[in-house]
Amino acid sequence: MKEITRRQFITTATLATGFALAVEPISAQVINTDAKGLVAGAVKIPVKDGEIPAYRAMPTKSGNLPIILVIQEIFGVHEHIQDICRRFAKLGYLAIAPELFVRQGDVSKLSSIEEIRQVVAKVPDAQVLSDIDTTVDWGVKSAKGNAGKLGITGFCWGGRITWLYAAHNPKVKAGVAWYGRLVGDTTPLTPKHPIDIASTLKVPVLGLYGGKDTGIPLDTVEQMRARLKSGSSKSEIIVYPDAPHAFFADYRPSYREKEALDGWQKLQAWFQQHGV
Repeated sequence: MKEITRRQFITTATLATGFALAVEPISAQVINTDAKGLVAGAVKIPVKDGEIPAYRAMPTKSGNLPIILVIQEIFGVHEHIQDICRRFAKLGYLAIAPELFVRQGDVSKLSSIEEIRQVVAKVPDAQVLSDIDTTVDWGVKSAKGNAGKLGITGFCWGGRITWLYAAHNPKVKAGVAWYGRLVGDTTPLTPKHPIDIASTLKVPVLGLYGGKDTGIPLDTVEQMRARLKSGSSKSEIIVYPDAPHAFFADYRPSYREKEALDGWQKLQAWFQQHGV
């Protein structure tokens, strides 16, 4: 059997259909947003070594739309992330979620969190930031998005990337990071973490965190707050005292409707306040 090159792999890769295997069974409270009045579905984004799949949703009456980058959890761009894109499209945005693990593997087909973590651990931050840059370019050129109204939001793994991309691209107007890890070991693949860029951050980012998140200690959240105050980004962090990790994930037992709805309202207000 002929070996598939990395370029061929990412050119032929497709988005997940439905939910990632590792998150089943799906909670009965899952939110389903229809695509009525929208253009929504999978697209291919050209990158330097091929193409990566992405999910795009926008109003049917398109043109000059503000852009929201939706950055995935460790489960990839599965149905939950796709639904969030449709929610943004219903609000009048062009929402794009690029599949950022595609070179390392298809996490949607893996049945355990440990297997997924092994794949995600191989994903370099530099690759991710470059792919998001290319996604922005695609959104402007191919989907007629407004480069002057660019926002980013991400969840868990994507929450960390939201902080980092806001530091990487000063053209971002605002970001909203949902329970993204703030500290970590410095490695060749992860040379910086949100705590390292906080004091020099220019883009306003709203961080939404859970007080009962066992994976993100509150002392690291307080460290981040202190670093942000020493900078000029006017970023803020809100902690929901009783919320666990992944409180926005309506397909999982961790979902907390009250906090999730409040966070979604705060997200919308944050983007509007900052011109997205």
